[in-house]
Amino acid sequence: LRRKTPGKKIDYQMIAVNIDSALIVQACDIDFNLRRLERYLVMVNEGHIEPILLLTKSDLVSPELLEKRISEVRQANIRCKVLPLSNVTGFGVDQVRQLLEPGKTYCMVGSSGVGKTTLLNHIIGRDLFETNTVRASDGKGRHTTTGRQLIVLEQGAMLIDTPGMRELGNIGASSGLEESFADIWRLSKDCRFANCTHTQEAGCALLKAIEDGSLREDRYQSYLKLMKESEYNELSYVEKRKKDRAFGQFIKTAKKQINKNKQ
Repeated sequence: LRRKTPGKKIDYQMIAVNIDSALIVQACDIDFNLRRLERYLVMVNEGHIEPILLLTKSDLVSPELLEKRISEVRQANIRCKVLPLSNVTGFGVDQVRQLLEPGKTYCMVGSSGVGKTTLLNHIIGRDLFETNTVRASDGKGRHTTTGRQLIVLEQGAMLIDTPGMRELGNIGASSGLEESFADIWRLSKDCRFANCTHTQEAGCALLKAIEDGSLREDRYQSYLKLMKESEYNELSYVEKRKKDRAFGQFIKTAKKQINKNKQ
């Protein structure tokens, strides 16, 4: 499981390895964000990891709004398992505990303040790790978990808690995009041109689907944005590696020349 290094530097940052399932934790109140969820799905699918969506803070929304959130996820063609829960009332926590199978490794990812560490404490059965409150104005959280930590649970499952991610970029995530946007990927096979950019070409299946209403405009825009970002970062990363290799070769040659001069 990896992402682009935060900031301007183009490189990979490893998050965890040997993961069976990723628990993507997102609040279903005012902080709910489908576009952010799509980014997490691309990252998880790129690592060939099973995604499971946990919708926290269900106690802060009405049953109708909770159903609407789940419906929005399904309308975005996101087919992973979805479990709503509340760290306050305990609703859904047992379901999460039951899906953690012995011998498997799970990794929790999500923004700060969505309740990852609080959920971990509930699963363990005691307040082992520090938690913090969120701002009432916007529901945003403050970083409490500052490092990744792996916990072996009583039932034999392993669970990794990670710090909240404020920046989530992707590099060369073609397979993750194909899996996360499978509906769009299938549609693109019907484009008239194999190298269609899906922006202005005649015979573009995606543009046609937007016109007839079978593809949502916001999902299409999200796909294009993530695809362009991933391709740009990949090109930058390849260029960086070329420069690193060239510089390494320069140092190697210079050392040889210095040793030759000494002799």
